[in-house]
Amino acid sequence: MAEPGRPVRSQGGAGGIAGTWPGGRTASAGGFVPAGLGFWPAFVETLREWAKAEAGAGRLFPWVPVAFGSGIALYFAADHEPVLWVAAATALVFALGAALLRRSRLFAPAIMIAAVVAGFAMATWKTARIAHIVLAKPLYSVSLSGFVETRDIRERTDRFVLRVTAMEAQRSDVKLDRVRLSVRKGTAPDVGSFVQLKARLMPPLAPLRPGSYDFSRDMFFQGIGASGFVMGAIKATAPPDAGGLQLRYAAVMQGLRDAIDARIRARLDGDNRAIATALLTGRRDAITTPVNDAMFISGLGHVLSISGYHMAVVAGVVFFVVRALLALIPGLAVGFPIKKWSAAAALFASAFYLLLSGAEVATQRSFFMTAVVLIAVMVDRRAITFRTLAVAALIVLAVAPEALVHPSFQMSYAATLGLVALVQIGMPNLFASPDHSTTARIALWGGREIAMLFMASTIAGLATTPYAAFHFHRVTPYGVLANLGAMPVVSALVMPAGLLGLLAAPFGLDGVFWWLMGIGIDWMIAVTRWVAALPGAVGHVTAFGIAPLIGASLGLILMGLLRTPLRWSGACVLVAAIVWGLSVRQPDILIAGNGQNVAVRGRDGQLHLIRTNKDNFLLKEWLAADADPRDAGSASFSDGVSCDESGCVTPLADGRIIALALRIDALADDCSRAALVVTARPAPPDCAAMVVDRSRLVRQGALALTRRGDGFAVQSVRARGANRPWSPAAAGDGDFELTLMPRSAAPRSKDATPSEVDLQAED
Repeated sequence: MAEPGRPVRSQGGAGGIAGTWPGGRTASAGGFVPAGLGFWPAFVETLREWAKAEAGAGRLFPWVPVAFGSGIALYFAADHEPVLWVAAATALVFALGAALLRRSRLFAPAIMIAAVVAGFAMATWKTARIAHIVLAKPLYSVSLSGFVETRDIRERTDRFVLRVTAMEAQRSDVKLDRVRLSVRKGTAPDVGSFVQLKARLMPPLAPLRPGSYDFSRDMFFQGIGASGFVMGAIKATAPPDAGGLQLRYAAVMQGLRDAIDARIRARLDGDNRAIATALLTGRRDAITTPVNDAMFISGLGHVLSISGYHMAVVAGVVFFVVRALLALIPGLAVGFPIKKWSAAAALFASAFYLLLSGAEVATQRSFFMTAVVLIAVMVDRRAITFRTLAVAALIVLAVAPEALVHPSFQMSYAATLGLVALVQIGMPNLFASPDHSTTARIALWGGREIAMLFMASTIAGLATTPYAAFHFHRVTPYGVLANLGAMPVVSALVMPAGLLGLLAAPFGLDGVFWWLMGIGIDWMIAVTRWVAALPGAVGHVTAFGIAPLIGASLGLILMGLLRTPLRWSGACVLVAAIVWGLSVRQPDILIAGNGQNVAVRGRDGQLHLIRTNKDNFLLKEWLAADADPRDAGSASFSDGVSCDESGCVTPLADGRIIALALRIDALADDCSRAALVVTARPAPPDCAAMVVDRSRLVRQGALALTRRGDGFAVQSVRARGANRPWSPAAAGDGDFELTLMPRSAAPRSKDATPSEVDLQAED
């Protein structure tokens, strides 16, 4: 007989708890059963039980956004833009098929396939909806007129986005919708104003090396067709027509952000003011480089970007304050749903915070997640569940499919998945205690809270590590330490003081709250600088391809969503992905897309740089991808490099010479002596060396070469035949191979003139 109060475990297979090893089962598992391994049928049967448990009712829905995101990933992996009507029709057919199979065993795979196709179609539709012209070639003197839509205040320069109404350029009839322009600090025009100016425009920044982040894709989905800088003065004039409701809204919100920044500036200055403004308005570009670098090295960089944490703090503070105030009113706490009222107030505050911070994609994602949680409270549902996370992910990916390939989305949802798994699976078991006395609760409260904070920081840090390593080529070994030291102060002092400062500002009573906020920021900066100065605080990671990242993502998803011991298969996949990523061979030569910078790996294993212009941003990216701790100003880059006015040469690790030819008259000499010649000019067709010249660079962009025998394997930014709206294919002929091989020496023509001696002998 079962003991009172204890559940009875079913002895049947289908009703048993996953993880219960059945005994005495003789059913054949099928397949080959090795002799002497009697446990094999039981093991296979247990796997079946676990699989049935994972496919149970309500367990498949969290996998729908995974399938939907996989379809979006397939869209971005395509070489050519898909045909919209074909993608939409295919999605409709598969959706109808899944609906017809809803009572069949095939419903689960059918709905997953339909979700994949729907994600692909949604991304295709989003691109077609926002399609616009992207600048292909630089324009050096362009007259522009238009409305200022956004403005960013940065450390050295300011930047604004111009909605173009008129554009004139010499020898070009291209018409762009929006451009992003840099100006001298303090000269950016107000949002909503109509201006006329001259500018130099450049195409959106392409990836700096194969596999690096595609900034041009980001700008395309922001509706920006070019970037550049203003030449001369900016003239504000009367607009020919009204800018529209959206522009007036942008001007109002920008004015509100400027007013908040002015109030903060009255009490705080320097990085304290910049961080306070970043936390409340989303403008984080004014933070000085040393503090910004220390924040990311220590693992506190997530504080500077308004994300789920900030939304959770805003919603949580408003929720508990409103609920506490309503509870003070006699009769309300008993007769009315003040909890739901508080959730509604928190939802309104979160929406206002979304608008105030600029409503970027990362902030929208955080708002949707917070809104789903608050709505769950309002309709008496569990707030923190995998279903909540799945609904929020579906909303974000449907509204902004491009968010899938952005690091903020990847890191945020990886961390959230880990935390939800911790809440749903780990914490109930970890903190269960048979003793519920008041004394025990008081004694254990502090220890439990610290343990929960430690575990949350650890889980979130580990979940985001693959994405930080892939995008930023670094890990934060002391991230948990920094979060334990700073986040309680940020949560309990900095953010609440900032919210109270916003509420008190209209009454002129906000000064004390900015002062309190500054105290908390001082502590946060002190913690981040201390952690960043610890030995080994910067964990450099070499670049690895997208395949190991996909494997790591799959491992995290399996560990987060599976409930049975099958979840440990995710750990195996994750370990395999890590080993794979760490074993990726780094290229021997890196060539910039303009052909003016070349990095060559020498005998010492480090990159040696041949450059004709100082592009520190490019150099930092190359060094980060190579896990090279050297500073961009290090003199060791020029070791072994010989230059003159015609070009530069440097030896490869195997002794062969790599040449960068700057002038046409240098090509003949370089072609006869070097193994590889890089030039931004057209190379002669009879060059004896391997060649990377203008035609290849224009078609393929930046290159990475890896030694393969006597030649090189070539990786390029643009795949062969690729043509996407944010990276249009260059005009002209040329289909380049994926390898560079030494050219066979052409046989010399023999002189046919007979000698005089032979002629005399014949005579």
